[in-house]
Amino acid sequence: MKDEEIIKKINDELENIKPFLMSEGGFVEFVKYENNICYLKFGGACADCSLIDVTLKDGIEQLLINEIPEIKEVRKVN
Repeated sequence: MKDEEIIKKINDELENIKPFLMSEGGFVEFVKYENNICYLKFGGACADCSLIDVTLKDGIEQLLINEIPEIKEVRKVN
């Protein structure tokens, strides 16, 4: 799959989880996809949440890797 297709699929998957994060007062946005790594930025309540790393690694990363095998890791950026 080309990077453009992967980026579209990442954004599609993020659209599915945004309502959950918004219900908790937070949000996530796609920053970039580079070298099989997806970079995301969190804001609102997510920015200061003590569980953001769990949400990122056990939730969002697992979802994206399962749906898009080209992704090897998901990282948060500030």
